[in-house]
Amino acid sequence: MTRFLIGAGGWAYFQVPGLDSLVAYSKAFNFVEVNSTYYEIPNLRFVESWRRKVPPHFQFAVRCHRGLTHKYKLEPTEEAYRVLNEMIKICGTLRADILHMQTPLTLSFTKSKIDSIRGLLHSVDLRGVRIAWEVRQAKAEPLSPDLIKLMQDHNLVHCVDISREDPAFKSDILYTRLFGKGFHNIYQFTDEELKEIDEKVTRKDYETAALCFHGVKMYKDAARFKVYKQTGKFPMVTKSTDLSSLREVLSEDARFPSTKQQLLLHQGWKMIDLTETKRVHASEALEKLPEQTYRSVEQVIQTLRNTIGRASGSPSM
Repeated sequence: MTRFLIGAGGWAYFQVPGLDSLVAYSKAFNFVEVNSTYYEIPNLRFVESWRRKVPPHFQFAVRCHRGLTHKYKLEPTEEAYRVLNEMIKICGTLRADILHMQTPLTLSFTKSKIDSIRGLLHSVDLRGVRIAWEVRQAKAEPLSPDLIKLMQDHNLVHCVDISREDPAFKSDILYTRLFGKGFHNIYQFTDEELKEIDEKVTRKDYETAALCFHGVKMYKDAARFKVYKQTGKFPMVTKSTDLSSLREVLSEDARFPSTKQQLLLHQGWKMIDLTETKRVHASEALEKLPEQTYRSVEQVIQTLRNTIGRASGSPSM
C-alpha cells in the first residue's frame, strides 16, 4: 500500500486568521516542500522552530540551495561540499527524508561532468537522505543512459511533474512537483487530471509517493486530491454552481476593462463548478462570450446568460 504525502511548495501563503501559517498548514496537510532553502540557507535554530510547530508525523522535504547546482555546478569542490553538508544538516533537523535538487537548463551532462558529479556524491555522507533530482532540459528528451546509471548507482529519485511525464526509471519513492499543463505555474487541475495522477501512482505501487503541488491554486488542488483519496469524490472548488460559480471566480482578481481574449488568458485556467459533481475550466464558459470589451464581472455574467439562453433556451452553461 502506497503511503501518500500530499502537500504544496511552501506554507507562507496558507493564511488562517489567528494561526501561524505553518501551524495552520500542518493541520491541513501531512507534507510540505521547503522552498526558501533554495534561495537562502537558514540558521539551524530557525529550522528547529519549524519542526517544533508541526505534529510528529508531519513530513518535510528540503529544496537544495541553488549555489550547489547553479554556481558550483555539482563539481566536487570545497564550496560545493559545504553547501551540500549544510543541506543535509537541515534535513536532519527537520527529519526530512528527501532533498530536492534542481539543475539548470544550462548544465550539460557530458561524460566528464557525470564523472565529477559521481565524485561529489561518492565523497559525501547523505546520512540516509535521498536526493530527488529534477533535471531541467532545454528539449523534452529522455535522460542519457549514463545519467540514469549515475542516479541509480547512488539511489537517487528522478523528480518529474508526473502530470506531464513519467520518471526515467522505477524507484521505491515517487517525488513529483506538480505544475500542470499551463504556462509556468498558472494552472488549476481538473478532476480528471487528478484522477489520472492517482492512477499513475497506484499502478506503479510505490512505497511512498510525495505529491507536491506548485500551481497558483496549489493549496486548493492539494486539498481536492486529499479529499478524493479519503472519500473517492472531489469537493467543489467554489461555493456555488453554474454562472454563479464563474462570477465567484472572476470576482477574485479579474481586471476591467478586459477583452474576451484577456479574460481567457488571465481567468480561463481556473476551475468552476458547473454542478456539485462536475467541474470545468472557466475557459469553457468564457469561450462563449462575443468578441468585445467588458467593463465588469456582472456584464460578463449577463452577456453569457443572454448568449447561452438564446442558444439553448436555458441560462445554464
